[in-house]
Amino acid sequence: MHNRRSFMLGATAGAAALGLAACGGEGAGSGGPDPEADPSELTVGVAMPTQTYERWVKDGENIKAGLEDLGYTVDMQYAEDDIPTQQQQIDQMITSGVAALLIASIDGASLSSQLDAAAAAGIPVIAYDRLLTDSENVDFYVTFDNYEVGVNQANSLLYGLGLVDDSFEPAGDAPEGPLNIELFAGSLDDNNAHLFWEGAIDTLQPYFDDGTLAVPSEQMDIEQAATQRWEQETAQKRMENLLTTHYNGGEELDGVLAPADPLSRGIINALQNAGLGPTIEEGLPVVTGQDAEIASIKLIADGVQSSTIFKDTRDLAEQAIIATEAYLQGEEPEANDTETYENGVKVVPSYLLEVQMVLQENYEEVMVDSGYYTAEQVESGQL
Repeated sequence: MHNRRSFMLGATAGAAALGLAACGGEGAGSGGPDPEADPSELTVGVAMPTQTYERWVKDGENIKAGLEDLGYTVDMQYAEDDIPTQQQQIDQMITSGVAALLIASIDGASLSSQLDAAAAAGIPVIAYDRLLTDSENVDFYVTFDNYEVGVNQANSLLYGLGLVDDSFEPAGDAPEGPLNIELFAGSLDDNNAHLFWEGAIDTLQPYFDDGTLAVPSEQMDIEQAATQRWEQETAQKRMENLLTTHYNGGEELDGVLAPADPLSRGIINALQNAGLGPTIEEGLPVVTGQDAEIASIKLIADGVQSSTIFKDTRDLAEQAIIATEAYLQGEEPEANDTETYENGVKVVPSYLLEVQMVLQENYEEVMVDSGYYTAEQVESGQL
């Protein structure tokens, strides 16, 4: 392993202090629950997309524990990436009389009728990490700076390729181009996937323009690079097809922009099965990631996956709980962004949290010293 350095790579601008602001607007939930009610009398509905992603399980656990610690009852449902199931789950929550809704959607545009029903019932709606789109009945949004996530993914790719140093300045010993890379994107029905892509492509574009980077497949539109439902198997199959079609004549693949750790692992499987690797030091292309899943942190520690982006779900859950409690107390949560997240109908007031790049050089500091994982979990690659 390289000598460990102290990195603050990829942190966004400092977020505003957590807190509550006095109620002053009228949103979908302006009718609201009775602010005089005891928490023990109130139930919060939490709709989550799937349990197949490690991070959504952690999100759910953190939200449930935090709300229950405050005395609220939690009705938490996972839809296993099935849109009709999530629609039905939210319908049931509204019918049962939940006091507030926290929704991490499968498809941000698929819940308009549910959001209309919540508004009619005076139930405030908080979009959790994925923006709810095409509806005015979204009160608040808690998330990470998703454009900055894409910037960090691109910068980690450039760093892994040796084109920039750890300050993201041009490296003095940068290799000569063109370096061949391939691009992967997330699911098109997830608004975040578009922001990740935008941040990454904006960062990489100068390197495409001057010929330092090339994409031999020429698949450079998000529609071509998209991975439906963020499925690992889909990413692995596409990487296999890319290798067969565009790298069967001795062409060298230097790196892959991958927007999430399950996709990264699928891509790495395809690369290793094709005889590349098994580690970066032994010829495996640089592969990025996101979500700091334990299996990928082990791969980073072992020199197999190049990087990931850490989004501390403990902090996201805490901010979601703060926002929820604000509405339940007849107040409004504090937003630190009131311009960025236009959902097709309105700009949704938002609270953005910081992200951090994780590399082999700093994974112990970021992931273990912070208490997110133990050293034993990293060593085993399992929770």
